[in-house]
Amino acid sequence: MRVRRTSTVISVTAALALLAGCAPTQSAPAAAGGDDQTGTLRVWLFDEASRAPKEAAVKEAITEFKAAHAGVDVDVQWVPVEGRADKFSGAFNDPSNAPDVAEFGNTDVASYAQTGALSDLTGDISSWSEGKDLLPSVLDTAKSGGKTYGLPWYTGIRALYYRTDVFTELGLKPPATLAELTDDARKIHAAKPDLYGISTGGKYTYALLPFVWANGGDVAESDGGKWTSTVESPQAKAGITAYANLLKDDICPPAACANLTGTQSVTAFAGGKAGMTIGGDFNRKAVEQGAVKGKYAVVPLPGTTPGSVAPAFAGGNLLGVFGASKRHGLAVQFAELLAGAKYQEKMYNAMGNLPTLESVQKKLAASDPTLKPFVDTLAAGTKFVPSTPGWSKIDSQNVLPTAVQQIATGGKDVDGALADATAAMNKNFG
Repeated sequence: MRVRRTSTVISVTAALALLAGCAPTQSAPAAAGGDDQTGTLRVWLFDEASRAPKEAAVKEAITEFKAAHAGVDVDVQWVPVEGRADKFSGAFNDPSNAPDVAEFGNTDVASYAQTGALSDLTGDISSWSEGKDLLPSVLDTAKSGGKTYGLPWYTGIRALYYRTDVFTELGLKPPATLAELTDDARKIHAAKPDLYGISTGGKYTYALLPFVWANGGDVAESDGGKWTSTVESPQAKAGITAYANLLKDDICPPAACANLTGTQSVTAFAGGKAGMTIGGDFNRKAVEQGAVKGKYAVVPLPGTTPGSVAPAFAGGNLLGVFGASKRHGLAVQFAELLAGAKYQEKMYNAMGNLPTLESVQKKLAASDPTLKPFVDTLAAGTKFVPSTPGWSKIDSQNVLPTAVQQIATGGKDVDGALADATAAMNKNFG
């Protein structure tokens, strides 16, 4: 998720972002649902630090939905992202307490699908009038085992934010490669010791992954459905090492940066404490409200060769329907309303969430030039984490962040840290 937590012109995460998954408790077989056309539709949506704009858009959708469905009410519960694991586990194990519709991150799809509690929406999306407009790469992140478990609501893509005033003062240009990014970050911190050259953290997995992918590596591979870690490959090792080298005293001192999350990294930049950061389209409003307003720009995160773009993590959130819902048809229709063009645009205006419908994305990009670096990043190609319940465990255990922190602080050398990470990952993959 933008874990909040993908496309050719794909919309972004969250992310933050939204975006680390926790494996739910395995449930018993899902209870049989129904298709009542009246009553109260129960909806779970993620809470936000600034919920009011999102809530206003959702309330407008509820008013429209109720006007079209006599005898129907919609009850929304706002679920804290940090507490979602327990909330969803309860719903998986007790269908009577499950919602009809729920928002969840795309990194959670595989583990949630494993419970058997979610409806397969493949047929519903195929017959949805706006379904053909969904970006294929984004739709892929909603799938597990060949079935689709959610309507992509928005996606999250990260790019490179940089201080235009600092770059101008020091005679720097936006970096064309990851090596240049590192050199620029070092120059910024040397010239301005009160600034991190780039604010990025040891706990920022979705900033780490593009370094791995840009170097031709990956974190795991699947053979016949069995996943195994590949972080010890030369390519992955080069990417992880390059990222860990940003967490050094001459760029972003590990004492301050080793424990930074993605949100904290962006917050440091927005507060005027860094020359660069890696942030999502969903972070723009927060940056605009910070000390760097009017003094920053965004470009795609470069790859390893001039002109290339580092593959971004395709984060984002979905709207799923529980199989135990007594109002399956209504649940699907409400999810389609929220995920349709009208409310995707409203959610973009309210929260900065990048749409998953290609036509909406193109429309917004044409009218808002600040979207260009994110759309260009999407067009260059995105990647996703392993689609398996094991990844949720690896993510929740901070396996990769621990390796990065050990390398950055000198606690272990690269080989030792990645050997430990490989063992932990393969244990969770099973």
